[in-house]
Amino acid sequence: MSSKAATPIAIVGMGAIFPGRGDVTGFWRDVFEGRDLLSDVPSTHWLTEDYYDSDPRTKDKTYGRRGGFIDPVAFDPLTFGIPPKAMEGTDTAQLLALVAAYATLQDIERDSEGRIDKSRTSVVLGVASATELTAHMAGRLQRPVWVNAMREAGLPESEVTALAERIESHYVEWQEATFPGLLGNVVAGRIANRFDLGGSNMVTDAACASSLSALSIALHELRSGDSDTVLTGGVDALNDILMYMCFSKTPALSPTGDCRPFSNEADGTMLGEGIGMLALRRLEDAERDGNTIHAVIRGLGGGSDGKGTAIYAPVPEGQARALRRAYEQAGYGPEAVDLVEGHGTGTKAGDKAELDGLHLVFGEVESEAPWCALGSIKSQIGHTKAAAGAASLVKVVNALSRKILPPTIKIEEPAEVIKDSPAFYLNTEARPWIAPKKRPRRASVSSFGFGGSNFHVTLEEYVGKTAAKPYRVMPAELFLFSEDSGNALASAIDAAHGQLDEAGLAYAASQTHAAFRADAPARAAIIAESLADLKSKTESLSQQIRAGEIGVRPFKADCVASLDAPLTGKTAFMFSGQGSQYVGMGSDLA
Repeated sequence: MSSKAATPIAIVGMGAIFPGRGDVTGFWRDVFEGRDLLSDVPSTHWLTEDYYDSDPRTKDKTYGRRGGFIDPVAFDPLTFGIPPKAMEGTDTAQLLALVAAYATLQDIERDSEGRIDKSRTSVVLGVASATELTAHMAGRLQRPVWVNAMREAGLPESEVTALAERIESHYVEWQEATFPGLLGNVVAGRIANRFDLGGSNMVTDAACASSLSALSIALHELRSGDSDTVLTGGVDALNDILMYMCFSKTPALSPTGDCRPFSNEADGTMLGEGIGMLALRRLEDAERDGNTIHAVIRGLGGGSDGKGTAIYAPVPEGQARALRRAYEQAGYGPEAVDLVEGHGTGTKAGDKAELDGLHLVFGEVESEAPWCALGSIKSQIGHTKAAAGAASLVKVVNALSRKILPPTIKIEEPAEVIKDSPAFYLNTEARPWIAPKKRPRRASVSSFGFGGSNFHVTLEEYVGKTAAKPYRVMPAELFLFSEDSGNALASAIDAAHGQLDEAGLAYAASQTHAAFRADAPARAAIIAESLADLKSKTESLSQQIRAGEIGVRPFKADCVASLDAPLTGKTAFMFSGQGSQYVGMGSDLA
């Protein structure tokens, strides 16, 4: 592999909003645990009784009714400089992007000691051109169509007017904020405006490859010296009925309602939504300023399919070109890559084309056995479209810094094209990422879009003194409480969840351990998997204490409290013989 190694770029911050636990830490926990986060379409998006039909041929109906959806996000418009009245005239993607950008900037500023020059900080994001608000406002303008249809039906003019106004009332009104509020490019512009960033701000649209196309421009900004810091990634909150109709009539959605990339049972994709952002700096600058470094980008390659059978049909040779360019830029070959996070949509044609393209490059390596794990986040959260590459990057960066090979779920039997692969195996459960000899751990990400847009990026772990700490991921946290009375105990329990985010769950739990008094008259313990779980259990337990029902009715699972004097004596743990030892036998206890 010839080398023209480019300037290495450090990833120094991340922010995310994805289905499930949501933020970067919670998202990694979901990945690590192999959670299936696909669910029914919420009524806030559209109503299945209006648009769903199991027959793909039914006119103006979708046969898809499931996907990966983010939970409601608390948003204070005044915090982000948006007048409350303008909220209705602002697309959801712009609002959620502000939340993710704030988290990303917090991550990088935590250890920058003021050395981030905002005047040379750019924002480059992958965003689809269409927004949900655009379709909504276009619908409001169809009043002449409704009126003509009612007149043709012979309705009296008074009823025509009344009904047209009633229909119109279901749409938000135009206001001054609507025009910028529905533009995709303002997703980046609003971030630059709110956080006073003076570099370039722009969005790129390469369909489902938008995130990596944005990354390509971000790397150029840094390597050319035009920017010193760049926020990049992808934003996609668009899962309205129009998007479902587009994927249904292609058709690309799974008729069985699931997403199984690289599986022999794969029959289509599932739509998802989310936001992933990364803060980038030149590696030498990040090291100089003491930034926490999550991973290092070594090379990115892009290319087009050229002439193919159809504008949306993937071409393996075009994808292979992007791979070769990425490794040429990185200065190493595919033999030095341990993990590939594929585009992996779950469509049979798409997965086969991708695997064929991967084999054109990885198959050139002589090896006695497959050495590279292959996976796709879409098995867990669906296809997040413009944010697909960002979801893959956040997953892979966490895997590198935590030294864990993440699982891809829903593979009972691999696809035929991978069964005899000379290079790839499917990793179906989380396991330690054993360090290779004489080189760092390395991973790559692919992202492909309609129109033949192909991108491939390769990264490696950072092993310097400011490397991000590989914190352990626990399935749950233990919260301990102690007070001098039952009422005081209930109040302490109520205050437990406070204003925490998922990243603070473990820290908050450790704080309760430090403050716990085993000899206190009133004591309680809660095991919680998430903020929502903690909130539910604290509410239940505090109500039970205040009602005087300790010892009267059973506790909710993973909750316990006592208002009796502590038992005397000590607790002992006994580990009896269990036969022969084996690798990983203590993992459930660790």
